[in-house]
Amino acid sequence: MTKAEQPVRDDAWISYIGEGFADRSLPASEFSHQAHWAAVIWLLAGHDPAWVAQEMPGMIRAFNEAHGGVNSDSEGYHETITLASVAAAAHQMAQMPRADMSEVLAAIFSAEFGDPNWLLRHWRRETLFAPSARRHWVAPDLVPLPFGVFHPLAKVA
Repeated sequence: MTKAEQPVRDDAWISYIGEGFADRSLPASEFSHQAHWAAVIWLLAGHDPAWVAQEMPGMIRAFNEAHGGVNSDSEGYHETITLASVAAAAHQMAQMPRADMSEVLAAIFSAEFGDPNWLLRHWRRETLFAPSARRHWVAPDLVPLPFGVFHPLAKVA
């Protein structure tokens, strides 16, 4: 599905995704690229970005395991992708302080972040998908992110 094909989602859908992600009741089949962003936006609507960056790793691991997934060097939770995505969503929300969650989600999908490959503008594929980037934060090796990342070891130029 391209950015132009993304269906319009409302705040109720974002809350459904966020709550289902948080309590692990959301069917794994519904946890699409857009739903990942919705879950982050839902968490950021109620929490500080640093808290979300700290708690999201455990939430993703638990969600994966609750649905029979594994968190390994080749699948499941990915630290670099998660922290970059939380930072991107927080950055977008900061640009729209009075916006509804659905407006933030729409803005993300009309910006570069709506493209599932947006991270490859900042990291080489082999860097981003290396086991070390899955386990720990790895800074971009192509183009720096245009916003800070909420991680004690993350350094953004």
